[in-house]
This record gives sequence, structure tokens and C-alpha cells, in this order.
Amino acid sequence: MHVSIGLFFVYLASKVKYQKLTYIIYFLLPCVFILLVVTALGNNVIAGANASRWIKVPFINVTFQPSAMAFVILNMYIAHYLAKKADSKTPFDFKRSLLLLWLPIAAFVAVIIPANLSTGVLLLATNILLIFLGGYPIKYLLNVAGITAVLVILLVALATIFPDKLPSRFSTWKARIERFTADDEKQVDNYQTENANIAIATGKVFGLGPGKSVQRNFLPQSSSDFIFAIIVEEYGLFGAFLLIFVYLSLFFRFIINSIKVTDSFGRLLIYGLGFPIIIQAFVNMGVAVQLFPTTGQPLPLISSGGTSIWITCASIGVILSVTAQLSPKKEVEKTIKKPEKNEAEFNPTDEQVAEAFSVVEKNA
Repeated sequence: MHVSIGLFFVYLASKVKYQKLTYIIYFLLPCVFILLVVTALGNNVIAGANASRWIKVPFINVTFQPSAMAFVILNMYIAHYLAKKADSKTPFDFKRSLLLLWLPIAAFVAVIIPANLSTGVLLLATNILLIFLGGYPIKYLLNVAGITAVLVILLVALATIFPDKLPSRFSTWKARIERFTADDEKQVDNYQTENANIAIATGKVFGLGPGKSVQRNFLPQSSSDFIFAIIVEEYGLFGAFLLIFVYLSLFFRFIINSIKVTDSFGRLLIYGLGFPIIIQAFVNMGVAVQLFPTTGQPLPLISSGGTSIWITCASIGVILSVTAQLSPKKEVEKTIKKPEKNEAEFNPTDEQVAEAFSVVEKNA
């Protein structure tokens, strides 16, 4: 059902001209921020578990994750800001960009991080990547990196000095980092990663077969955060490489189409909406094979969860809207005059051109 609705979102978004999205970006940006604040202050509990990342829609009893919407809306805003600068060819002003560019980013990240550190960090990373690709001066990026480093150091110092004064999520972050960096794995609780390793090792080359996973009965979040481990168990190393190939193919399509787009806003939209999908996919797979600490990031279009699927499909629909306005090859060929079937191509020499000019001059 989620995928079916997502495909409908792909169709709708692809039929909207991406230039018209500028009219709704500035309306949706504050709306999504308000939803993030409401979610952060809500202390929601769903099925007896803490659900501080989700918000429940009244009356229809449907939950969704506003932080997933933040990826799309914030990156669209950044793309539009950078595109305006590129089209006007005006240099960046650092102080002005702090207000118009970095303040919205800081506000979104600051609201998301207390409940979901990995999503906040991933959002900031994709924002910085988009800003870099958008031509923002590197010296200004270094200034922002310095400011961010100082804030992070202060936050770590406060967490160390006043551990009881900060939200409980800080202790969760600390525990995950300690588990990931521990030298003696026997001294820490690695229940999730151990079961993920068992699933991957059991899959071997060709896997146990579709639906024959055993570890999904023991591995928490086996249908979302650790779905890649279950895929390897059922489809083996062959299935894992096939899945990686699909995401890489999608990544290369994004790059190829961004090169073809001549409009700055369209090109940056492909960067801002397409690259986060690929980054999120490899973070999820990296967690399953212990390249990264546990983050809670879904595998796009595969992990369970309606919000992730719908937002990803909407992003792909916007990208299709950009690529749909590229001039098709046949239309370009029609504009080029070709010689008739029996007509030889005429390449005049310099002497023939000079003679033609003299004849035209005499006739005049």
C-alpha cells in the first residue's frame, strides 16, 4: 500500500513543472519547521514506546516523521537560494548568507538532533554537500565549520559536566559510540550487531532463499534499520552486490542528468533531492556491516515505513520533472538541417566562398 501511494506521488510530482515549486517552498519551509517543533515537544508514545520522532495526525490516526520532510523542503530552499545567486552572478556575502542560508539550516538541525542525532547529522551533511556543489566559497564553508566545531565542543563539555541536566538521548548517543569503539566486544551489549553479523554470515553467496530468514525473528528492527542484513541472509552476497549496483546506477543517472540540465535550479534540485537517497542507503548498509554505529536510518524504498517511502518517491518525482524538460534527442535532430538522401554534403573552399561574395557584390 505504501509503495502504491508512493508511485502515485511520483506521478503527481513529475507532472508539476519544477520552476513552479519556488512558489510553495517558502510556504512549506516554516510549516515543516513548526511540525518539527511540535514533534520535539510532544513526547509522543506509540504502542507503549517512545516516538519522539513521529507525529500523529488527529482523527485519522496516521503517524508520519516530519524530519523526513525536512530533507526535501530544506534542500529545495537551499537549491533555490544558490540558483538565484548563480543566475544573478552576484558574489556571496558571508554575513548575509549566515542569515538567509545558514540560520534555517541551524534551526532545522537544532530541532531534529535532540530526538534523532543521526538524521540531524545526515541532514547537515547533505546540506553542506549541496552548498559546496552550488558554488559557495570554500573559505566561507571553513568559517562555518569552525563555528560548528566550537558549538560541538561546548555541547560535549556540557554533557560531560552536567550529565543529568541534558536529555536522555545524550546517554543513548554515548552508549552507541562506546559500543562501536569498544576494544573488548564482550564488555558491551552488541545484541543488534551480533544478530546482523549472524544473518550476513548465514547468507553466504546465494542466500537461504526469499522469506527463509531465521534472524529476522531475533533481530530488532529487521524490517527497517537492519533490513540489509536480512536481505543478505535471504539473497546472499549476490543479492547484496545486486542491491548496491541498483543504488549506484541510480546515483550515476542523477549525475548524468545533472550534467545535461542547463538551469541552475534544476541541476541543484537533482543534487539536493537525489544524493541524500544514495547517502542514506549506504549509511543503512554500513550500519548492518558495522562500518558505522547504529543510526536508525532506513534503506530508501525498501525499509518499512510510509513516510520514508512517500518522501523518497516525491523526491524522485521532482527529479523526473526536471529531466522531463530536457530536450529529447529527436527534437534536437529535427532542428539540424541534413542533406537529402541523394544530395552530397557541400563543403565550400575558401576560394569558392570568396568568388560567391564577389558575385553577390556585383549583382548588388
